[in-house]
Amino acid sequence: MSPTASIPVTVGGGGGLDLDARYALRAPEPLATFNRAGYLRAADVHVAIRLAALAEETDPRVLLASALLVRVVRDGSTCLDLATGHELAPEVIDDPDLPGEPGDVGQRDGHGAAPVDRLPWPEAGPWMEAVAASPLVAAGVLRIEEGLLYLDRYWGEERSVCADLLARREVSATPTDEDRLEHSLSRIFPDAGHRQQREASARLARSMTGVLTGGPGSGKTTTVAGLLAVLADQSDEPLRIALTAPTGKAAARLQEAVAAASAAFPGDARARLEGLEASTLHRLLGWRPGSRTRFRHDRSNTLPHDVVVVDESSMLSLTLTARLLEALRPTTRLVLVGDADQLASVDAGAVLGDLVGGLDGGGDGDGHGDVPGHDPGDGDDDTPGPDGDHRPVAEVVRLTGSHRYSGAIGELARAVRAGDTDAVLDVLRTGESMRLVEDEDPAPVLRPRLVAHATAVREAARAGDGDLALEVLGRHRVLCVHRAGAHGVRTWNRRVEGWLTEETGDGLYDLMYVGRPLLVTTNDYGLGLYNGDTGVVVQGETGEPPVAVMAGSSGTVVLAATRLSDVETLHAMTVHKAQGSEADDITVMLPPGDSPLLTRELLYTAVTRARRSVTVVGSEATVRAALDRRARRASGLAARLRRPSA
Repeated sequence: MSPTASIPVTVGGGGGLDLDARYALRAPEPLATFNRAGYLRAADVHVAIRLAALAEETDPRVLLASALLVRVVRDGSTCLDLATGHELAPEVIDDPDLPGEPGDVGQRDGHGAAPVDRLPWPEAGPWMEAVAASPLVAAGVLRIEEGLLYLDRYWGEERSVCADLLARREVSATPTDEDRLEHSLSRIFPDAGHRQQREASARLARSMTGVLTGGPGSGKTTTVAGLLAVLADQSDEPLRIALTAPTGKAAARLQEAVAAASAAFPGDARARLEGLEASTLHRLLGWRPGSRTRFRHDRSNTLPHDVVVVDESSMLSLTLTARLLEALRPTTRLVLVGDADQLASVDAGAVLGDLVGGLDGGGDGDGHGDVPGHDPGDGDDDTPGPDGDHRPVAEVVRLTGSHRYSGAIGELARAVRAGDTDAVLDVLRTGESMRLVEDEDPAPVLRPRLVAHATAVREAARAGDGDLALEVLGRHRVLCVHRAGAHGVRTWNRRVEGWLTEETGDGLYDLMYVGRPLLVTTNDYGLGLYNGDTGVVVQGETGEPPVAVMAGSSGTVVLAATRLSDVETLHAMTVHKAQGSEADDITVMLPPGDSPLLTRELLYTAVTRARRSVTVVGSEATVRAALDRRARRASGLAARLRRPSA
């Protein structure tokens, strides 16, 4: 492909008028071809065309690079390597307003879709040279560094996160009283069964920035509680501690888990942690009306805390991490806690994976390899500093083992994480409380359980017992990969509601019908409800309208059901939305195996939401496809941290 002075415009990319909304109506080539092949959405094309018009850019190769960059950022990457751009897969189209099923773009004949091997991918070298010479780069809209192409925002945020982490390394932690530390550890972790937690706490207590990772039940919360007790004992003044998480549900679980873990500590250590409350990160940073990416606390108004603990850090986006780091005082200890093998943030970035993969001495450098991590006590990270020293940017500790899972769920989680397909299938087919439903139409198999659960929630709600309704709601979750399509959230919500109507005779005509399970989809600071919070519509007092009983991050919230706006029905939810929550029984709806969203990390995240049983709906081929596909996000953060002079 060669640059041209003018860009030919086609209608619908195929020579005829096509009003299908997934195609850009007047996309120039080669954008039209890539759009119709499923590699770009109409929105990607329109952004690239607009940017080119503003910068007076006419080279079609630059437009293609811009559109692909917008696409990968939307997919969660922070940058694009043009040399490997041809390895991108067609996207899943997940929009209920568009015809067809998810994943069918580029797979149908007669719509102008080009076969993958015939797409006009530019040659990598000249392509990058053309982009580097573009007015978009000169204007600072696009950035190129180490062979990676960035949008200016994410280039700046990545540099900011790296600089802040490196700056934190240069701040010396408060000198540790080693005798006092050992005495505290021996009292808080007196038995050999918590050796890893004891040694992890000791390492993290000596670091300004710590990363604690491990699977479900590996003892992360016990370690955090012990660490906080140790730090409190080291300080002569009361510590100001912030417990936080990206979602309200995760924050509530963190608060409960720290309280439960500290209950086993000696009285004085337990007393130091009494009254700790967790909040969402947005609430901690201080919501600013009219902005989604800026907060009240920043470099000019830092947080007042001595220690900040962030749970479920796998959900941290690059943007939110940048805002958090800039709001910390240099002397504030930061501990990021999470499972690096889970799904990354919905937004761009995979910060926890970058830190674990980039600093832990394992992985493949992008944070998504099978990172062995060292047992506590294995020694320090060898990442060199700017002056040749070997102080770690962050103390990375991976806990192994599981205190929560000892049966089939533990076996399943370990097999999924390892990608052992035969072991996964064997556990699903023979393990206690495990089930693999391979029926083409799983409805007859699933209907009894789903109807029984929905009916139980409805009965508790009709009795006006909000606490019981919430408890029953948490017993079972249907988790989907997509929002739309035959295997998506909307379909299964409608199915369950239809079955409930058949079972009870209630037409569910009222939007806020009694017994409707609710999922909050946006933060509502006025009501104190946050994205991911759950609840149930419950019968009000005699003569009163129904109320919404919500399990918020700061406790149960009861309010008029009509005050809620951004909520969805919660008979089913996406796996991404389920992060940070648990249920007794989990049913996982797998889409066809060719869905790019179906990955090992997604399946691992889904099955580890369960406390008691797991049902996976999908064929053996689909399970194999999920385990073979890894969720990979392009990011330059890990490389930057290994290249401190950047």
